[in-house]
Amino acid sequence: MSHTYTSMRIHVIFSTKERQKRLREEIQPKLWAYIAGIARHHGFEAIEIGGAEDHCHALILLPAPMPLSKAVQTLKGCSSKWLNDTGIAGANFAWQEGYGAFSVSASQTAGVVESITNQPEHHKKRNYEEEFLELLKRYGIAYDPAHVLG
Repeated sequence: MSHTYTSMRIHVIFSTKERQKRLREEIQPKLWAYIAGIARHHGFEAIEIGGAEDHCHALILLPAPMPLSKAVQTLKGCSSKWLNDTGIAGANFAWQEGYGAFSVSASQTAGVVESITNQPEHHKKRNYEEEFLELLKRYGIAYDPAHVLG
């Protein structure tokens, strides 16, 4: 086979530093669009971007040669710079150091997109911490409760 074919859909979640509620509802559409543009500019696709005041969800589609860590570093670094340059999230904005990343099959894509799209409604029922811990459990990821949320 002379070509490489991949389908690497990853649901990435990362929080604002100390889970501060810095991403006000009115700035979120601009931020999500900007993050999608970052992905395009760096050679990968953001299928859906969304979140809440204290975190971001990104369903991304990575090309074969791109490591996940590089894609997440790019999204977080470039968006953090933009938020600080514009000041729309206040001074000294930062994302948390870590992130969660969960593989998504083609058949799960629509459900993940719907979940990301409906983040505001979703968070009326459960907060970021509950949502994140639920995903860790669903994917069978071992974690230390004392350190998982940083």
